Amino acid sequence: MTPRNRLISFGSAALAVVAAAIAGPLIGGITGAAVAIALACLGGIAIVSLVFLEVGLSEDRERARERRAAAIPRHRPRARRRRPR
Repeated sequence: MTPRNRLISFGSAALAVVAAAIAGPLIGGITGAAVAIALACLGGIAIVSLVFLEVGLSEDRERARERRAAAIPRHRPRARRRRPR
């Protein structure tokens, strides 16, 4: 996930939560409450999902780093042989 996509994803989820706080009082009544609850829930679910996605992606990057480190052959110095006298 690129930084731009991350910003857009988290920003839109936070925007849904802010829109819930604004839409509830503006619309008013039961409809306003329902819209506010729906937007707040969707925004909250999106934020939690994105956090889990970030954790999973960081674990994938760490595993890939470990695989690359294991694939690189390590140079071992040769044991010196004694010359026969």
